[in-house]
Amino acid sequence: MTGPFGDRLAAAMDAHGPLCVGIDPHPGLLAAWGLPDDVHGLRDFTRTVLDAVGGRVAALKPQSALFERHGAAGVAVLEEVVAAGRASGTLVIVDAKRGDIGSTMAAYADAYLRDGSPLAGDALTVSPFLGFGSLAPAVEAALATGRGLFVLALTSNPEGASVQHAVDTQGVAVAARIAREAQAVNERELAATGGRLGSVGLVVGATTRDSAHRLGVDLAAVQGPLLAPGVGAQGAGAAELDAVFGGARRAVLASSSRGVLAAGPDPDALRSAALRASADAASALR
Repeated sequence: MTGPFGDRLAAAMDAHGPLCVGIDPHPGLLAAWGLPDDVHGLRDFTRTVLDAVGGRVAALKPQSALFERHGAAGVAVLEEVVAAGRASGTLVIVDAKRGDIGSTMAAYADAYLRDGSPLAGDALTVSPFLGFGSLAPAVEAALATGRGLFVLALTSNPEGASVQHAVDTQGVAVAARIAREAQAVNERELAATGGRLGSVGLVVGATTRDSAHRLGVDLAAVQGPLLAPGVGAQGAGAAELDAVFGGARRAVLASSSRGVLAAGPDPDALRSAALRASADAASALR
């Protein structure tokens, strides 16, 4: 691992396009691929995806819960995915959405962000809804090891708005507060490194329409990567991305799971689907 995560991600997006392929082994998808819903099917599924797209896209994003549901053996497969993804030269974002306080958050940081941990990819998704300050152990660990974070900010699930759109006593929306805290971390990092992107990004759904604008969330000012689920299979295209991201579109890493994985289990079809999705994302994000 060389250099801060933000710089490595920017280089990967330049080389391969702004696409992150989700590795989401849902039971229904395993069945559609003719695989059993057990650890053997899980391993075959992940190896097929990695062989097809490893080294060809900017990032891979294994969904931790879909491995955890298989118990310790499933977590072992997640460890294999992290190692194999990184060995292929592809950045690995572990989608675990961890968030807690004190020593518990420090333990999550140790598990997912410490050098030498088998679960430590290149970045981790985290939840700030116990307060952004609760993420301090993860922020410190990520910056110390050259890793990154993607902090939930504006998600596309309908119930998310009840929390993320709420305003505090100063009239600032929760999502805007999260963005400002991430911005502050990135400004300090970039002042020290002179890098292109900060290493603390946000998760912003590509189908959240004009929420960022209405809530006063300045996504461009964050100066970090913006992980955008919802591009492709969930219907977000160029018009939707304009509405959501505006001038921050060049920092967007489009995330696609179903849109690519539905092409499996044939590796050539998976590879073609990923390359098309990457080209589509690059075109839409211009």
